[in-house]
Amino acid sequence: MNRTDRDTSTAVQAESAASVSESHVSLENVHGSISVPHHLAGFWKQWRAFVGPAILVSVGYMDPGNWGTDLQGGAQFKYGLLWVVGLASLMAIFMQVISARLGVVTGKDLAQCCRDWYPKWTRWPNWLMSEVAIGACDLAEVLGSAVALNLLFHIPLLWAVIITGLDVLLLLGLQRFGMRTIEAIVLLLVATIGLCYYIEIFVLPQTQPSFLEMGQALISPHFHQSGILYLAIGIIGATVMPHNLYLHSALVQSRMLQKDEPSVRSALRFNTIDSVVALTVAFFVNAAILVLAATVFFGKQSVTTSGGLVVHFSPDSDWIRVAYLTLAPLLGTFVASTLFAVALLASGQSSTITGTLAGQVVMEGFMHWRIKPWVRRLITRTLAILPAVLIIGLRGESSVTDLLTLSQVVLALQLPFAMFPLLHFTSSRRRMGIWKLGWFLLIAGWGSAILITVMDIYGLPDSLKSAWHVVTGG
Repeated sequence: MNRTDRDTSTAVQAESAASVSESHVSLENVHGSISVPHHLAGFWKQWRAFVGPAILVSVGYMDPGNWGTDLQGGAQFKYGLLWVVGLASLMAIFMQVISARLGVVTGKDLAQCCRDWYPKWTRWPNWLMSEVAIGACDLAEVLGSAVALNLLFHIPLLWAVIITGLDVLLLLGLQRFGMRTIEAIVLLLVATIGLCYYIEIFVLPQTQPSFLEMGQALISPHFHQSGILYLAIGIIGATVMPHNLYLHSALVQSRMLQKDEPSVRSALRFNTIDSVVALTVAFFVNAAILVLAATVFFGKQSVTTSGGLVVHFSPDSDWIRVAYLTLAPLLGTFVASTLFAVALLASGQSSTITGTLAGQVVMEGFMHWRIKPWVRRLITRTLAILPAVLIIGLRGESSVTDLLTLSQVVLALQLPFAMFPLLHFTSSRRRMGIWKLGWFLLIAGWGSAILITVMDIYGLPDSLKSAWHVVTGG
């Protein structure tokens, strides 16, 4: 490194340290709470210290909002959309690596950077849009958890939605034990999802996917079949959750990071490993959902359950409910349906935890407002429950898929307002010094953001039409 680069790096780090000391830190109760070893310590010792933030972020990529498109994709096109799931996961890895990089180098999360480096008038609209996106994501989590409770315990869906409001107590209890406990609980929930799908695909004798066919589908992109492009847009357009970009840049600061060059380099390296590993696991979970649907649904028009109910398959089906009702007769075991519902419940609850943390990050980062986590959670969950209760109460349980569609539309609209500031900051030598994006991440990051935005815009008219039908009951 030449002298100019060193001076730039020092200036950036001094500016970041000064601004952080003057401003509020997000997630104050866990900020800098986990010590990290010296940068010359062994690989595994450092990895154990840094692993965790990306695990919390990864649950956003396997939340209930993603299940419907994965199930529908497998049922309609078999393995034909597996390459889309892989591409979406790859873009997610790029964006989360960049988000972690921003937090490590600047000592700020994305919301704080937007507040400090953009004009003051942008704070309110940015914060409000972020809150709407988090509320939309929370709506998907409400529905996922509620559907799981309904399927497992036969609680009416309307009451199940209301019961999900009680999970505010879950996070309130967990936060008292620190970030490591939260990371461990989420890891357990993610492991539960993975184990359920492992059993369904590899242990149950009725499901025997063709690995050769899956491998060919993964490396052979195509849009030959009618309707496959629209569903591919749905999968890619809902890939990167905007709140995850804010959250990841804050979570990396739960580690007691040093600002000397070797320590920053080490932190970037291990946060990159953390992101790649965690989001690769998320890819396997999403691929497993698609593969399960492809194995048991593809080529079938309907299934008769043990009670004589005939369940018909169509592009407009509530695929989460269809999967639960039909896995048992298709696979010949009640365990299949139970495992599916347990995985769905774990997905909703793990997403709930990270959604609450993201809400704290954007409120504290943009507005410097601090309220107690349980109050914050209660407000967010209430705002998510109200539209769910209203629409389900008026239109019945068949509206779940419509509500999930509505949540994805809102997320798609907010996404560019998180991606492009992130890339703007991390591409700047003034903000990042020598740690600004190199050519590979620069191309990968901007390419991913542009592709996702184009997909969102392309699919927006149909999505808005669907959302309008949800609101009007058309």
